[in-house]
Parts: sequence; C-alpha cells; structure tokens
Amino acid sequence: MASTIPVSSGFLTVPDGRVYYETRGSGPLVALVGAPMDSVPFVPLAELLASEYTVLTADPRGHGRSVLTDPEKDSTPELRADDMARLITNLDAGPAIVIGSSGGAITGLALVLDHPATVRTLIAHEPPLRELLDDRVERRAQDDDIIATYAAGEILPAIRRFFASTGLTLPEPVFQDAFGGERSAADLASERFFYLHEFQGTAGWRPDLDGLRATPVRIVVGIGETSAGLFCDRTSRHLTAALDIEPELFPGGHVGFMQDPEAFAKRVRALL
Repeated sequence: MASTIPVSSGFLTVPDGRVYYETRGSGPLVALVGAPMDSVPFVPLAELLASEYTVLTADPRGHGRSVLTDPEKDSTPELRADDMARLITNLDAGPAIVIGSSGGAITGLALVLDHPATVRTLIAHEPPLRELLDDRVERRAQDDDIIATYAAGEILPAIRRFFASTGLTLPEPVFQDAFGGERSAADLASERFFYLHEFQGTAGWRPDLDGLRATPVRIVVGIGETSAGLFCDRTSRHLTAALDIEPELFPGGHVGFMQDPEAFAKRVRALL
C-alpha cells in the first residue's frame, strides 16, 4: 500500500554541487544519515518516525540524485557533515536528532565535532572506525588492497574482499549482476564513487575523542543484536569504551533499520 505521508523534496546548493533531500512529517527534526547508500533504504523508517517528527533524508554527495561539480572529488566525513549542517540550517528546524548508520554514523560524529550547534542527540549506529582497533595497521593494508583491486577493474573480487573484511553477507543480487545481469548507470556510478573516492576517507577517519568527550551533544552508540564479534561491533565497542558510555543494542544487524524498520523505530523512540 502506498504511503499517504506527504513528502517535500528539493536540492540544496553547496559550494561544490547540489544535495538532494526529502522531508516528511512534523515535529522535532530527525535526520537519517547514511553512507555510502542513498536515502531510499531509509524511507520505511522515515515514514514510521514521521508520525512524531519532521524527518530529513538526503542522498550523500556522490550518490543517488546529489550532484558534484567535480565527480572525481573525494568525499570525507567532514565534507558530508558540512552538507548535513547546511541542510539542517536551511530547514531552520534544528538542532536535530541525528541517526547515522555505518558511514553515516561517522558523518554524524564529524557533525558533532564540527557543527555541534546543529545536533541535539546523535545515535551513531555501528560506525566503522577502523583506526580505533588494535589491528588497524593490518586493516589499512587490507583496505588499500581492496581499493587497488577495484581500481584495476577486478570489481567482483574487490566487493567480495570488502564484505569479507566486515563479516557481512554479500547480497545475492551483486553476484547475479556480476554474471550477466544489468545494474543501472546510477548504481554503478555510486559503487565506483564509494570504492575510489569515499572508502579510504571514511575507513581511515579517526575521531577527536577528546572533542567527543567534551561535547554537550548527547551521543548514543548503537550495535545490532546480531552483530556480535563482527567488525562494526568491535569498532563500536572501542568507541563506547573510549567515551566511557555503554553501547545500546538495536534489533537486527548492521542494517537493522532495513531488516525490521518497525522494531528499529520502536528502539529509537525508547532512546529518545
């Protein structure tokens, strides 16, 4: 059944391009932030939260409907955080409750550090903070190899190595596409942008832990209930230990907001 919740959409001009965004609902502002995915997977969660909140979703730079003046320009957490701060300011509805998933959780942490006045609460769900781990040197080499493999045109081996490094399951459609199926030009461009212009800057980002400890922004670090022992479970627990806070469990795994948006929304409401 199609949603009856009205959706407003638009483009916000940023110094090096345009960022596509949508809003739905009314009430306090909630921003759903992902990376490297566009905003489409967040729609079910956004519609559930829109009964109580104004929900902002956006395609991060280099993905979906957002357009960069220079498509070869690298994306960093700081640049994505600046885009999000501009979106929140443009809506004049902040400070926002920011819910970031995966690389979007890293965007949220950068937002707290660089633009704290735009954030009231950050829920950082499974941020892949490689640089907090004891085996970060080995993981740097592993990530460099993944990027080099992709750049050499060995697309499927690179994707396989990436998913193996995280402990996540490679979606079956990727295999199907690799062996004769067709993906859209937009999907291929998004994938390429991630591996060649976003992966390293996100994976190699190290947060200012002193700055996060000192911020007045409430920080919640979420971990999927089925993520125990996986890469992002480890990075999230290292972050909570460094910040001297307890992690909060969420239903599902790394993409729990997609697996069971109703349960995820219920958990968000409980925390808020």
